[in-house]
Amino acid sequence: MYRIILASESPRRKEIMDQMGIAYETMPANVAEEASGDGPSDMVKALAKLKARNVNIQTKKLQSGEEGLIVIGADTVVYHNGKILGKPKDREDAVKMLEALSGDIHEVYTGVCIIISRNKQEHGDNVKDEEIVFSVSTKVAVNPLTREQIEDYVDTKEPFDKAGAYAIQGGFGIYIKEIHGDYYNVVGFPIARIYEELLAHGINIKK
Repeated sequence: MYRIILASESPRRKEIMDQMGIAYETMPANVAEEASGDGPSDMVKALAKLKARNVNIQTKKLQSGEEGLIVIGADTVVYHNGKILGKPKDREDAVKMLEALSGDIHEVYTGVCIIISRNKQEHGDNVKDEEIVFSVSTKVAVNPLTREQIEDYVDTKEPFDKAGAYAIQGGFGIYIKEIHGDYYNVVGFPIARIYEELLAHGINIKK
């Protein structure tokens, strides 16, 4: 079997892994969540790579009997009217973000980096680490919100560790008009795409 390490302490990402019945460990990456890029897709992919590579360096060597090691890093941002929205800095910032998203359509981008280290005893001395990098985008339409609705939601404290200042799986879900694409991508972890990419590399993480 492959040992899976999630390069994150995100409760949402851990919850998705738990829901899918996938055994894993967590190890938070020690990196600043800042990266440059030509757009949201490049930015989240760059950050996902930083996280996965950082954790891959920290991990212990493969243990006896393990087929290999899989490290998964991910990063999510909201993109609206040419601006990248990360996590709000404070209450005022959260209110401004939600006012911008109110009554409009935005995109959620999640970048993922998967590093596969195969056991040389199982696969031969010439085997090298494989790195899979991609991003997924989902369009989200938000119903028009009043100032009172926005402030009431911000006062729940839910927005402060969320890209774009909201949680679709939480209290903000009542304000979502529709989504086009992967719901789990909006939560911050496109698990179906991750599963497909690993299958393409001969690994079934459900077994």
